[in-house]
Amino acid sequence: MQATRIDQKSPEYQPQRLREKKVRDLMADMKRIRLVEVPYTASLADTMNALMANRVSAVPVAAPPGHWIGAGGSMILESDKQTGAARKHYIGMVTLLDVLSHIAVNHVDQAGEFERKMMQVPVSSIIGHCLESLSLWTLNSNTGILDCMEVLSKGIHRALIPVDSNMENVAAGVELVECAFSYRMLTQMDLLKFLKAHESELKGIMGRPVRQLGAVSDIVFGVTDQTKVIHAIKCMNMASLNAVPIIEATMDIEEDRSQLINGKDRKLVGTFSSTDLRVCPLSQLESCLHLNIIDFIEKLSETPLHKACNMKNSTKELITCHPESPLQEVLDKAINNCVHRVWVLDEQGMLAGLVSLTDIIHAIRVWMLSEPA
Repeated sequence: MQATRIDQKSPEYQPQRLREKKVRDLMADMKRIRLVEVPYTASLADTMNALMANRVSAVPVAAPPGHWIGAGGSMILESDKQTGAARKHYIGMVTLLDVLSHIAVNHVDQAGEFERKMMQVPVSSIIGHCLESLSLWTLNSNTGILDCMEVLSKGIHRALIPVDSNMENVAAGVELVECAFSYRMLTQMDLLKFLKAHESELKGIMGRPVRQLGAVSDIVFGVTDQTKVIHAIKCMNMASLNAVPIIEATMDIEEDRSQLINGKDRKLVGTFSSTDLRVCPLSQLESCLHLNIIDFIEKLSETPLHKACNMKNSTKELITCHPESPLQEVLDKAINNCVHRVWVLDEQGMLAGLVSLTDIIHAIRVWMLSEPA
């Protein structure tokens, strides 16, 4: 029997609802095509250059197949489209925090040692220096949007998506074993941009306060404006944080400036993020490690690369909201400013917590599950 094609203008046509969409629909909306990666033989200097050039904060590391155990026991292979033979094994993910932690932990004050030795080690030697890169995941393109949201609301910030997978009978969901002809990267920010594009279906939640949705985390640790860059990086690595609030130091409280402090009910003066160092020229990075954070950010804002990337000055343009701010406002601030967290201020303007991309994804998913299908 011949199938009847329903025209999209016909009354019988029903557009696919958001909850029915899959990862492949999300990827179709993304403009990013090429996967940014580095070979296992790349030096840290090469890796930093790749991160800077492509304005990304993490890259997968590729190696010849059959010689490595992937991060978290993963076996994620890229195969030749003509022969089907494996030609590449993704052995892990290296983030900016991995690179910066290596620099901070191994830094020595010896002239010439920084670029000559520290930045020339192979990138494969630092995989897993921070918690986020200890595992490498793929998400099948047939995974439903709600399942995708569940994964990215539980501490996984990014996943590889196989394109034209040649594995048979692969279940939708998160995988540790995958073989495909090519991959693309999906991040939390990509997912939130997709949800924003379909916000007409999310009207029931967008106007609700973030505090009411349980999206505000009131545990927030930061560093003071007198903390040195090298100490801030070490603190971030120990706590697996990609960014921390910069809190105004006070003479009334004696605190260790080399350690994280409780930032709640303190004055927020800026944000220190691993992405700040992405645009710091390698020739200047070593000399910046012993600057205090505020001086470093001010110095960095004057570099040509910082201006070319149109990055905001974190000491002057704080991305904040209030506990009663609607989710729509917080989501827009995160997306428009390309930040992964929005600081929450109380009525007195003091730091009360934060809303992360993880929190937003979790809140939206819970609401979608509670709504009638």
